[in-house]
Amino acid sequence: MKLEPTAPYHSAQDALRVLETVARQTTGVTDAELARHTGVGPDRLPSLLRMLRREGYVEQIAEGAYVAGAALARLGSAHHREEALRDQLQRALGRLRDSVGAAVYISRYLDGEVRVTQYADGPTTPAVNEWVDFRYSAHATAVGKSLLGQLDHNGRRDHLARHKMARLTSRTITSDRLLLSRLEAQPPTAPVLDLQEYAVGTVCAAVPITAGSAVGCLALSLPVEQTHRLRQAADTLNRNATPVLISLAI
Repeated sequence: MKLEPTAPYHSAQDALRVLETVARQTTGVTDAELARHTGVGPDRLPSLLRMLRREGYVEQIAEGAYVAGAALARLGSAHHREEALRDQLQRALGRLRDSVGAAVYISRYLDGEVRVTQYADGPTTPAVNEWVDFRYSAHATAVGKSLLGQLDHNGRRDHLARHKMARLTSRTITSDRLLLSRLEAQPPTAPVLDLQEYAVGTVCAAVPITAGSAVGCLALSLPVEQTHRLRQAADTLNRNATPVLISLAI
């Protein structure tokens, strides 16, 4: 299944072109030169550069030119790259948590299993209680449905054949035919929702993140009393996904 590219995906592609240009010019490159080399227009380049500075990917030197930042150097190095990537993603998740006002998660589909690889929560944004292992509850979670939605039909059927669709709440879908038809009808760029299907008292949303061939998603969870915020929070999560995509793509 080929996902329709999202706005964050396009922003990440632009950002990667900017970073490639900055990395080639060791003495620094001006914003005018960046615009000329990358084709990113003046309407978008300033906000992109602000984001790249905030994330530590570029730094501005005295003359106003841009050079590679510490984060770019760490991720570009083979030494301790996994640790650097984890740290960079954790900082990005922390900022996402604060911007959406919810616990946020990054999840990948690895070796045929759903894995929540990192998350950021806080005293006022508690993480969902994992009362059933996320690997065995893809049919009931926003994370699982987002990841399954990015597989082809055979990949989905294979996953459901290996994992019994247990009823976790009164809202859980336990029919593989119904779930498969819902996944088929799900617009690729729309958030996938979990309205108390996994846990009573919690609602969740997930948006796909496209980084190479890897299947992944960003998700958030809210107490059921804040269901009215869910779609807007999911839109905010999607709009601010670019730093996560950049980290995964470098």
